[in-house]
Amino acid sequence: MDPNPGSLATTPRRVVCPGSFDPVTNGHLDVIRRMSLLFDEVIVAVGKNAGKNGLFDYGERTQMIRGVTAHLPNVSVEVFEGLLVDFCVERGAKAIVKGLRAVGDFDYELQMSQMNHRLANVETLFVPTNPLYSFLSSSLIKEVCALGGDVSGLVPEPVLDRLVERLRK
Repeated sequence: MDPNPGSLATTPRRVVCPGSFDPVTNGHLDVIRRMSLLFDEVIVAVGKNAGKNGLFDYGERTQMIRGVTAHLPNVSVEVFEGLLVDFCVERGAKAIVKGLRAVGDFDYELQMSQMNHRLANVETLFVPTNPLYSFLSSSLIKEVCALGGDVSGLVPEPVLDRLVERLRK
């Protein structure tokens, strides 16, 4: 929102939705979709973590997210490395959105949000996850899929196809 309601210049309301998205789930997409209705721009930030070997490389993750968010014109996808707040400042984003699945998520995310605010005065918004997806995590999806379980309805169809192909060779 423009702090000067009478001014002609408007600054887009921009939010960053960070995560590893390995792979993107319907829970992630629900939060992204909801934020696309509230903000002018949503930047999905795929975080590089040197200590983690993912199932999908960063290019595959961004490609999958772009594919399943193509119907949301105000959503973009980028890979970032380093401090999330630096990424936010570079992009002019004043806020980070985090979906919370359970109370346990809140403890960790609260500490992170306070540090982010201290480092760069970037706000963190906590959004409760849709109860349909409150149990979901990318790790659980991969584990169940690898053991032959049905994860359809928990990830978008194009992601499901790639998951099955990758995990059930």
